[in-house]
Amino acid sequence: MARGVFSNEAGLGSSVLAHAASDEPDAATQGMWGIFEVFADTLVVCTITALVILTSGVYNVSLYTSGISGLADGIVLATRSFTAVFGVTGGYFTAFATVIFAFATLIAWSHYGAQCCSYLFGEQSLPWYRFLFLASLLPGCLIQMEAVWEIADTCNGLMAIPNLIALCLLFRQVTPIRR
Repeated sequence: MARGVFSNEAGLGSSVLAHAASDEPDAATQGMWGIFEVFADTLVVCTITALVILTSGVYNVSLYTSGISGLADGIVLATRSFTAVFGVTGGYFTAFATVIFAFATLIAWSHYGAQCCSYLFGEQSLPWYRFLFLASLLPGCLIQMEAVWEIADTCNGLMAIPNLIALCLLFRQVTPIRR
C-alpha cells in the first residue's frame, strides 16, 4: 500500500500542487487528467510490472513466503524479471525508467516543498528550503535503501493526516445536504 501511495499520490493531496500550477482554463479537464494519471500509473504501469514479475519465473512464491532473507525485491526483482522476459533490453529499459522516475520525483517534490514553504513561511524562506532540499540529497543517496523507504513512508503518512482532517471538516462542501 505504501508503494502505491508513493507511486500515484492518490488521496495524499500533494498532486493538487501540480494540477493547480497547470495553465488549463477548465478545472474539470484538469481534474480528468488527475484521474487519468492515477489510472495510467496504477492500472497500466503497476499491472504490467506485476504481470512481468509473476510470469518471468524470477519470483518463486515458495521462496518468498518461506522467510528466506536476501531475496530480490523492489527494483532488483523488477529488473531481473524484465530482463528474463525481454532480454538485456528489458534491463536497460527498467534502469532508464527508474532514473527518469527518480529525477521526475526529485523535481516534483522540490516544487511541492517550495510551494508549501512559500505559503507557510513566505517567499523569504525559499533560499533556506532550497539549501536544505539540496543538502538532503547526498545523505539520501548514501543511506540504506530500507531507511529511505521508511522515511518516505513516514513523511507520506504524516502528510495524509492533515488532509484527512481537512476532508472530515469540509465534507459538507462536497456532499449535498438533503432536507
